[in-house]
This record gives sequence, C-alpha cells and structure tokens, in this order.
Amino acid sequence: MRFALSAFLALACGARAASPELGQLDASPTLFTVMAAINAAGYDAGFDSPSNHPLRTEIRRQLAGRNIPSLAAIKEFYDRHKRDNPVQDLSQYISFALTCGPPPDFSFEKVREVDTPPDVSGMRELGPLLAKFYQEAGIESLWKGAQGDIDRYIQRYHNLVADAVLQVNAYLRQQTSGYRGRRFQIFVELLAPPNQVQARTYGNEDFIVVTPSREPYIFEIRHAYLGYLLDPLATHYSEMIERKKVLADHLARVHALPDSYKNDFLEVTTQSLIKAVEARLDHKPQMVQEALLQGYILAPYFAEALPLYEKQEAAMSVYYPELVGAIDLMREDARLQQVQFNKAISEQPAPKGDAPTPATGVSKTLEDAENLLNAYLKKPDTPDTLAQSRKLFQDALNQAKEKPQQAAATYGLARIALGEKDLDSAETLFTKVLELDPDAFVKAWALVYRGKLSLAAGENEQAVQFFQSALKVEGASDKAREEAVKGVQQGSRK
Repeated sequence: MRFALSAFLALACGARAASPELGQLDASPTLFTVMAAINAAGYDAGFDSPSNHPLRTEIRRQLAGRNIPSLAAIKEFYDRHKRDNPVQDLSQYISFALTCGPPPDFSFEKVREVDTPPDVSGMRELGPLLAKFYQEAGIESLWKGAQGDIDRYIQRYHNLVADAVLQVNAYLRQQTSGYRGRRFQIFVELLAPPNQVQARTYGNEDFIVVTPSREPYIFEIRHAYLGYLLDPLATHYSEMIERKKVLADHLARVHALPDSYKNDFLEVTTQSLIKAVEARLDHKPQMVQEALLQGYILAPYFAEALPLYEKQEAAMSVYYPELVGAIDLMREDARLQQVQFNKAISEQPAPKGDAPTPATGVSKTLEDAENLLNAYLKKPDTPDTLAQSRKLFQDALNQAKEKPQQAAATYGLARIALGEKDLDSAETLFTKVLELDPDAFVKAWALVYRGKLSLAAGENEQAVQFFQSALKVEGASDKAREEAVKGVQQGSRK
C-alpha cells in the first residue's frame, strides 16, 4: 500500500532519492539502505528507547547473520565520519540519502559537486560502498519484507496528513498543492532512531523525514508544508521584502535563532508568517507572542494583518504582495524596540531544526509510566512508585484516542496486575491488549505473557498456540522471540 495523497499533493518533479512510483507520503529504499548499513556498522543512537520501532531490531538481527564483505569498509567509513552530536551524526546520512541516486547504484553522477549539501560533500565515497552492501546483504529482499510494517506506519499518518494539507490549502486558498516543477515529499524511516523530524530543501524539492514516535508529527509536517507553499512567494517578492530589511537590525539582539536565520531576512519573514498562520489555524493567539520572543520579529504584524486577508477573496499567492507591502516600518520598529527577546534557545526553528522532539501528551504520560514501572521492577520495595505508574497508565488509557496507544497503556496495566499476582486481571488485560491493534513490540509480548499464563494454568496446548503466534509477529523483539521459543519447548514437553 502506498499513499500518493493525489487529491492534495499531485506534484510534478521526480525525487532523486526515490523511484518514480513512490507516493508523496512514503518510505525511501535509498534511505532504508543507508540506515540499514550504518545500523549494521554499529549505529546505536536511540536503540534502547521505548519508541524505537521493532523493525530496526529485526533488520539488525538479520544483517548480523549474513556474510557481508563490504561491511568492514562501511564500518571504517562510519567510524571516520562519526560525530559527537547524535543529531548531526544522523543528519549527514539523511542528507546523503536524499541527494544520492536510487539503488542499486547510489550514484552522484547527476549531482554536481556545487549542488551537494555541505554535510554530504565529503561522503560521496559511500555511494560505491552502498552499492556493494546492497547486493551482498540482500537489501532488496529485506526492503520487500519490511513493506508490511512500513505500510502500517504510513497508514497511521495518511488521514492526518491529508487533513493537515487540506486545512492549509483551504486557508491559503491554494487551488493546487504547490507550484509546477516543485515537489513536497514526506518519508517515514523505521530504521532510524525515534523522535526525529528532519527537513530539507534542495532546489525545487522539499523533504521531511519522520522517524518512529508515539504520536504522529503532524504539526511539524504541516509546518513544513506551509514553508513549501510560502517560501516561493518570499523569493518571488524578494525585492519588496528587502525594502523592509531595516527591521533586521533588531535580530542582533535575538539569542534564540541561529546565525543562518539572522542573516536571512527572507527566511525570518516566511517563518514569521508561518507562525502567525499556525496561531490562526490552531486558535492559539499566545503562539504569536512566543514566536516574537524567539526572534520571529514579524509574527505580530502578520497576526494582525491576517484577519484582513481572511475577509477578502483572493488566494494568498495573489494577496501576498499587499500583505508584505503594508508592513509599516516605523510602527514595527517602535514595537520591536520594546521587546526583550528570550535569553536562550528554547525552540529549534522548524522545519530547519533537526533536534529530537520530546514526547508530549499521551506519549509523555506513557513514557513516564514506563519509567516508573521499570524503577519499581528494579526496586520492588517501593509501592508508591508502582501506584504512580498505575495512575499514569490509567490516565494515558483515558486520554488516548488511537488504539495503539490504548494498547500500550493496557499493556502497562496488565504487567502491573501480573506483578501483583492478580492473574485473572492480568489475563483479561493482556487479552484486551490484543484486541486494540497494538504495535508489533507490544503484540508479541502480550502473546508471550498469555502463553505463560496458560502454561501456569496447565493449558499447554493453548500456551503453545500463543507462543507460536508471537513468533509470527513481524517486528517482534529478539527477547520476545527468545521467550516464545522457550515457551514452545516447555509447552511441548509437558
């Protein structure tokens, strides 16, 4: 299953990083290969996170059992290019995958050196190594085998992305999703460390890469899509915007923006407009003041001007010069003179920022509950910790709207019941988990626990069935598989 979002994202240009048949919300075989290679070479960032996708563990397991002569050279390359900053370490490989050619060659033949992103300029030698790795490791078969997990994860995003795109198109009165010759592409990558959102603009192509997370990164995708639609307008009317550049002097007092933004008034203008639009779409006017304090100095002006835009009939692409031309330099200068900007960076500017996004909402509640449960398991004489964990799992269950999150919360409550030796409740809860469309990690473990409970009850035949079902779960963790194998052996002996 592949999702083109054709009603909203019918775009023209082909991607360099993907074959032409890929949809605008998809996974990239090039990025998959790059991540498989560096995982095999020892890349462990985020591997112990509860949000890590089980497919990453499974692919690493399969690669570890194969004879791959080129892997030694890839390990040497990886060690040589390893960076202390984990975000930058991953970022360079995402940039590489988005600019090199597709498998099986991974060639830079059609990419001029001058067009190569700075973080990729010293990495071109990886292309030939990947070409060998792709063949020797049997990546094509691994890619095909991963399609089920990938499709399920893409399905999780599909309707939410379509709604976000429709919302933006409606607000900007955008008849088509973009401009001729430009392309907006969303990739999901399950072999990458979790809780990452990385965006790139290369020429006429805009990419956003999202990695596994408890909650979909819809806000970040919508933000990137707004940039995709509004950036070309700033470029087209750059002379008009440059006449307002005297306001950029105030950026010298800003501490929460990188220098690249301070030196790019067009980008600050676009991001200020995006912040104001987001505040309107989400009905959160406080976002405008937050944006201003971070350094998006035109956000208040745009927030005040957008209601006038909403009352007229022209699309943003037509209204834009009037919107920008009406900026009153004296008024905005007076406003900005009164602003005390944030003293420290409190937010990575999206969509340029690459920092991992911390868990929020239900995901944060689940994460805190898991941490408390793990703390109790290490030190069982802390009943208060267990009680707090139970409360958070129950809160997450009450708040969760998606079945996988409900399953994760129920799975936590089931393990607590098991730890308290309330076997009847544990069995009921683990059964409920399996009815809630859990992710592969939770599903496999719920089946293992059901098998163990059946063994304890002397129901060996049923126990073996549960264990065998766990072994069939694509993306189950190695530990769950190990326990399932032991369970089959125990159930078959008795």
